[in-house]
Amino acid sequence: MPEQTRTITIASAEGLHARPAKVFAQAAKTAGIPVTVAKADGTRVNAASILAVLSLGAARGDVVTLSADGESADSVLDELQRILETDHDAA
Repeated sequence: MPEQTRTITIASAEGLHARPAKVFAQAAKTAGIPVTVAKADGTRVNAASILAVLSLGAARGDVVTLSADGESADSVLDELQRILETDHDAA
């Protein structure tokens, strides 16, 4: 099965900081397949690594591309997209 990709806009008011990055990285880690994330102008990083995700410096409104490879890639990307499109800073 070819690699699947999704382009997603970061929704959290404070961007992809510690709390949403942790939720995102944990979900990527438990997916059981390789997942990467990259900003439009950047290098792909391991989505399961919170430090790598934080290194992106993704702010609200930034566009990132997720890539996954494996049988469950589509459902994994659905879940990760839901996390990134949720404002984790909303009261």
